[in-house]
Amino acid sequence: MQIDLTGKVAAVTGGTGILCSHMARVLAEHRAAVAILGRRTEVANSIAAEIEAAGGKAAGVECDVLKVDSVEKANEEIEKRLGPVDILVNGAGGNHPGGTTSREYLDGGDLDAAVENVRTFYNLDLEGIELVFDLNFVGTLVPSRVFTRRMVKKQKGVIINISSMTAFNPLTKVPAYSAAKAAVNNFTRWLAVHMSKVGIRVNAIAPGFFITEQNRSLLANEDGSLTERGKKIISHTPMDKFGDPADLAGALLWLACDDASGFVTGAVIPVDGGFSAFSGV
Repeated sequence: MQIDLTGKVAAVTGGTGILCSHMARVLAEHRAAVAILGRRTEVANSIAAEIEAAGGKAAGVECDVLKVDSVEKANEEIEKRLGPVDILVNGAGGNHPGGTTSREYLDGGDLDAAVENVRTFYNLDLEGIELVFDLNFVGTLVPSRVFTRRMVKKQKGVIINISSMTAFNPLTKVPAYSAAKAAVNNFTRWLAVHMSKVGIRVNAIAPGFFITEQNRSLLANEDGSLTERGKKIISHTPMDKFGDPADLAGALLWLACDDASGFVTGAVIPVDGGFSAFSGV
């Protein structure tokens, strides 16, 4: 099946990151007009310029997904420059040190006075936890409300949320991120049912482990060798490798195209090299 998104307008939040910028390029390669949304306007504009230089149609748009007025302004700008949004990719997200423990397992000494430079379950930063939850969950909910209004009027539209492996089985050290992505999974399924009578399909992609700007230092050393955490991830990935951004293209295009996945809604698709299927034995 040939995926042709001619006439479609796609908005990609978090579009300045490694994975979502690649998604924006893939959608443009299949003839969608693409808005790259992010707080780093210069980066969004640079990606849009690259897409247009390759013959596509794109626009960089400043957007803070946690501020309703910012998202509404971005929507207005997209409609003026490209047209109403048909495909929304909710890719904004990430983690924060304040919501991350230093150790994988609780140590008895963690009940005592705080250990210098060690963040335990008992001294996690509540503001950091709230930031992580808001960025991943609220940052998915707000654009979904803003961009679907026109979709409802047209009785047609697609939402693709970006989940994570940690939504299925929480990863050690990242309780806030794990809980937030689990919420994204639940919200994806809830919204799919809620929107089912107005022609809007809602699904999610759950990437496995990809090396990005945010996690590079956690997974790889400066010399390119893997950290202990990186080794542990690979040992639990049956395909014995990290993902490449290009590995997300198939699932993205399939979910974006009504002809290909018109009867698919409420699904969370792992793209993970088998990580979620492997019990460790």
